[in-house]
Amino acid sequence: MKTIGILVSLILLFGCASSRSEFGLVKVNESEAVSVAELVAQMDRSKAAQAFTIKAPLSAVCQNAGCWVQVPKPDGKPLMVRFKNHFTIPPSTPIGTETYIHGIAYWDTVSVKALRHFAEDAGKSMEEIQKINEPEFKLNFEGDGIKWNSGKVKSN
Repeated sequence: MKTIGILVSLILLFGCASSRSEFGLVKVNESEAVSVAELVAQMDRSKAAQAFTIKAPLSAVCQNAGCWVQVPKPDGKPLMVRFKNHFTIPPSTPIGTETYIHGIAYWDTVSVKALRHFAEDAGKSMEEIQKINEPEFKLNFEGDGIKWNSGKVKSN
């Protein structure tokens, strides 16, 4: 009977540990969050790198390691969020999860090699990956902290 009690305790302990919903180097302050639309508007006015906390639903999660996510921009295209020091979130994090992400927004050219790597991580077909043959100059975001409230998933 004692063994069953210990077993149940261990299952509960490890089960709770896997529901963690804050990751990264920085504790994210939800009260500082702006929308992705506001981020884009500010970055269109000033091309200098700036720190932001954004609130947005996830539109994609790296399926290999959880080392990047995407959130939708107002134009319908994704904003790629790569995580500083390659910290990760669970790849099983549901699409639509409402998140708060802190980091640095900046404009940069993304190489063909990097674009293909991200497409592979996203599970794109080899045919789709091979169609990527030009670098892209675009808005990027390097996240150093991400959090969400468990169970907060935006339905489409």
